[in-house]
Amino acid sequence: MARAPFVIADTEIKAGTRQTIEVPVAKLYTHTPLNIPVEVVHGRRDGPVMMVCGAIHGDEINGVEIVRRVLKNSALRHLRGTLVAVPIVNIFGFVQRTRYLPDRRDLNRCFPGSESGSLGGRIAYLLRTQIMEKVTHIIDLHTGAVHRFNLPQIRAELKNPETARMAEAFGAPIILNASLREGSLREYADSLDIPVITFEGGEALRFDEVVIASGVKGVVRVMRSLDMIPAKKGPKSPRKRSETAATSTWVRADIDGIMRPVARLGQKVRKGQRLAMVADPFGETEVSVTSPISGIVICVNNLPLVNEGEAIYHVARFDELGEAEKAMDYFRSSLDPEVTEAVLPVHPWDNDPR
Repeated sequence: MARAPFVIADTEIKAGTRQTIEVPVAKLYTHTPLNIPVEVVHGRRDGPVMMVCGAIHGDEINGVEIVRRVLKNSALRHLRGTLVAVPIVNIFGFVQRTRYLPDRRDLNRCFPGSESGSLGGRIAYLLRTQIMEKVTHIIDLHTGAVHRFNLPQIRAELKNPETARMAEAFGAPIILNASLREGSLREYADSLDIPVITFEGGEALRFDEVVIASGVKGVVRVMRSLDMIPAKKGPKSPRKRSETAATSTWVRADIDGIMRPVARLGQKVRKGQRLAMVADPFGETEVSVTSPISGIVICVNNLPLVNEGEAIYHVARFDELGEAEKAMDYFRSSLDPEVTEAVLPVHPWDNDPR
């Protein structure tokens, strides 16, 4: 018996076909319609229905390129199940190159939304009723904020065994067991018992090849783990891909001034090790910023101008820091060495100037 068509936004996609659908979302005040583009690849055989989405924050554009490359993967010709690709969720923010909606709301705090609520609430309602409630698994693609660069990492609520399996399969070097935030896509999906993971990598309004390549590989690995596409031929690598952080800590500037970074993204740091120096423009006042824990730097503020209390480093702590080092080493070795070195240089970690 032929597999039933997949229906989305009143459009039927037959088994063994793919189609791009424009889901009407709103109009500009010029009366110009805006649509959320969705591409559906509906396999001939039954299987999971996975949504991969990007740019729920409109300036987080790495996810858009990750989705584009996943859709070009030749393995989709043998897809079991259905892939629902939504490269640009926040179409308003994407057009305006901003994180937010026109009313300054964060779309990722508007779920489950309302048919008659704010603009964010209406878009969230549309997304969940037209797409989310039809899927069985979700990968949500994000980056750091403006001027903040995130090491490729997975954030997930690991109490759900299927979510934990997806997080491990993705193969990002770091997994954060992150609590659910009220109003987020991840919280609403969890309330429906839909396993969902969030991939974080890079910074807003910038493409980064390390992040994009690791994101594409991660999505494909998850699809393989769910038997949606054929397994990769050849022996499996025995090397460790990911390590789960016990906790993470934001390190903040103690004074206003100009920051000179010392520690770099992906670097192992010891408790008390210098991360950066912050000084006034004349150099009369200079303060050392040190790490309160031993761990790995997973986010760096790239803007040298900082205010007192501003988050400038994010450090993840691990019960087995040596295992986290192995995961970082594997991550570096799995990507193009020249590209990787530009973003994640290898450091003489034990020669820290105090």
